[in-house]
Amino acid sequence: MTAQILINQSLRETRVARIENNELVEFFVERKKDRSYVGNIYKGRVARVLPGMQAAFVEITLPKAGFLYAGNVFDPSRDSVDVGEGAEDIEGTTAAAADENPETPTGESVKNISELVREGESVLVQVIKEPLGSKGARLTGHLSIPGRFLVYLPNSKHLGVSRRIADPAERERLKKIVTKNRPAQGGFIVRTVAEGAGEKHLKDDMDYLVRSWGSIKKAAEKQKGPGLIYSELDLATRMIRDRVSEDVERIVVNDLDLFKRVTKFVQNFLPRFKKRIEIHDKKTPLFDLFGIETEIARSLGKKVWLKSGGYIVIDETEALTTIDVNSGRFVGTRNFEDTIFQTNLEALKEIAYQIRLRNLGGIIVLDFIDMEKSQHRDRIYETLLIELHKDPVKTNVLPLSELGLIEMTRKRTQESLRQKLMSPCSYCDGRGFVKSKETLASQIVRDCLKEAELSKGQKPSHLAVYCHPQIASFFAEEDRETVEYLERETGLRLVVKADPNLHLEEYEIFSKES
Repeated sequence: MTAQILINQSLRETRVARIENNELVEFFVERKKDRSYVGNIYKGRVARVLPGMQAAFVEITLPKAGFLYAGNVFDPSRDSVDVGEGAEDIEGTTAAAADENPETPTGESVKNISELVREGESVLVQVIKEPLGSKGARLTGHLSIPGRFLVYLPNSKHLGVSRRIADPAERERLKKIVTKNRPAQGGFIVRTVAEGAGEKHLKDDMDYLVRSWGSIKKAAEKQKGPGLIYSELDLATRMIRDRVSEDVERIVVNDLDLFKRVTKFVQNFLPRFKKRIEIHDKKTPLFDLFGIETEIARSLGKKVWLKSGGYIVIDETEALTTIDVNSGRFVGTRNFEDTIFQTNLEALKEIAYQIRLRNLGGIIVLDFIDMEKSQHRDRIYETLLIELHKDPVKTNVLPLSELGLIEMTRKRTQESLRQKLMSPCSYCDGRGFVKSKETLASQIVRDCLKEAELSKGQKPSHLAVYCHPQIASFFAEEDRETVEYLERETGLRLVVKADPNLHLEEYEIFSKES
């Protein structure tokens, strides 16, 4: 497998795509105004204790109080927390919180929440799940600090190795290196990318993490009230830290300043990958060149067609996601049972791909077309496990039920792609979705830059954008910075005109002379 990581930065947002064998498999977006909170460490204040729920609400200076479950409260009176052999959060931010069992691994029951925290008390907590909908962030007191090869657990004595490192000899080698060099306080989890790493790389990572923890402790002591103590890396550097491995042949960046920052980060932590970083200096936008924009648009649709003529329908709700398989226009060439099996087999590969690309999380129910033969049912289940193994995010899959359903869960720490890029649709009273104003504004900016480039020979004086009144109002009242940015970049005056006859997602761009 060969992979590439594309990083596209603009005024409004940073977008990162991972391509494997010329196919988009992961896509992430981070806007400056709503950077991810996962992995951030806060000094919080306990606002309310709920004994009936074995939980507490903690103020951490976010709009909504965070939720701290009793099993996630660090209790210094107990032995250091053991998060379990191989526990690892693939996102690299919350390894210590991977075990959310209401009992400790030793079987000792968790104390009552009232014995662990009191209202008004200060606590050091880490975000393990983003605020979603009406829910505040999920918190833990079992802190973890991710590095390139290791995750440091300052409140634990545990030493674990990622389950994805399967070779027993390699697991033992890594354990010996960490045991030899570990400090007196704290535990470590060896991450998947550490496979094959030398002792010097692991020790350097260990020293960096221990120094980081020292800085965090000092900042917490100085902080008087609730506030941010430690912030996770931004999307670009986080993805390089967590996703770059030997199979990554190229890291392509479209922005010169970001290129310099990424190069410096790689030089410090991943020097052997420095020569793989490239600056994109072609006229064609980076994501257009690799067909990413088209694939993103496809991933936001409810229906996904299969090559055979069948299709899957993906429905996201707050409680769960359902994926339904339909034969569509596929009639097959053999008997009816084989046609059904082939449709299901093709669909499950697309399902595994879409789950990863759309970043679907929580409970997922897959509704396959009913199959009579038990060998077909077993084959579908086994093949799905193989396809999901390519996904770096933890999944748990139950066998195919008598109703033709597969129930599974996928670890969720942040919003899905649809939740990130779209907002509830006012046209259909909230039953569907349209692109958000921020997404449309970013899209218009990209298309304006393309139009300006195409019209250079005509020497226009301005660009005219005709769009829905809501989008025109957004540019005029909330996003004047983007208008000024476009005018600086293109050397043209930007005129935004409202057209009530246009759909919210429709717009037209013209280059004009005075």
